[in-house]
Amino acid sequence: MYAANSYVIRLATDADAAALSRLATIDAKPPLEGTILVGELHGDPVAAISLDDDRAISDPFRPTAHLLATMRVRARGLQAVQHMPSLRDRLLAGLPATYRARVAGRRA
Repeated sequence: MYAANSYVIRLATDADAAALSRLATIDAKPPLEGTILVGELHGDPVAAISLDDDRAISDPFRPTAHLLATMRVRARGLQAVQHMPSLRDRLLAGLPATYRARVAGRRA
């Protein structure tokens, strides 16, 4: 496990193409496509997850399991926002149906 200030999770840019290619090569997996989250440890890209198909690549010579787990949580959050952009709607969707009906009745 790493301290929260030792890693960065961010969306990949065009400048990350070489690093993503290197990660795919050393992990012996095909390159990721689409929107990609990159995980950096101490400034070095060591893991990546495709938001489109949930495939992941990582540096097998570095301990990345905790970082990948954290990245998967972040990826689910980004996918939830794409599915339902309103925070209020997402929070209401998590409540029991009976409570949602009472809340909806107050707005009417």
